[in-house]
Amino acid sequence: MQVVRLRVNGDERACGVPAHYTLLETLRYGLGLTGSKQGCDKGDCGACTVILDGRAVLSCLTLAREAEGRELRTVEGLAIGTEPHPVQDQFDLAGAAQCGFCTPGILCSSVALLERNPSPSREEVRAALAGNLCRCTGYEKIYDAVEAAARKMGQ
Repeated sequence: MQVVRLRVNGDERACGVPAHYTLLETLRYGLGLTGSKQGCDKGDCGACTVILDGRAVLSCLTLAREAEGRELRTVEGLAIGTEPHPVQDQFDLAGAAQCGFCTPGILCSSVALLERNPSPSREEVRAALAGNLCRCTGYEKIYDAVEAAARKMGQ
């Protein structure tokens, strides 16, 4: 066991976990933050995507201790105060979420994209979300929602 200290969604958190625990396992089973989904555990599906130092990362492939001393955001920390993040709002308005299993990872990938590129092209949106798989949709509503969020955030 090891104590891992993480700055998650603006809060300092600590928990004891086995030394081999991934960031995903630590978030879900150590800290009770279950928004990031445990999908493939191989880095293929993107359901576990979180934002680490402004970049979308696969938490199933990242050891928990690698996130110590860094800024970490999960889907639970995307809201701005009591308001949903513009990406979350636009996903709702566009009907971009189907079953919802992949949605937290796609939201985190989308927010990370828009924070570093506030006006991405459709191709840049597709490229940023290429690592996030969704079995329920054809992706067009997701791309539409990200583009709408970019416009809303640019106002």
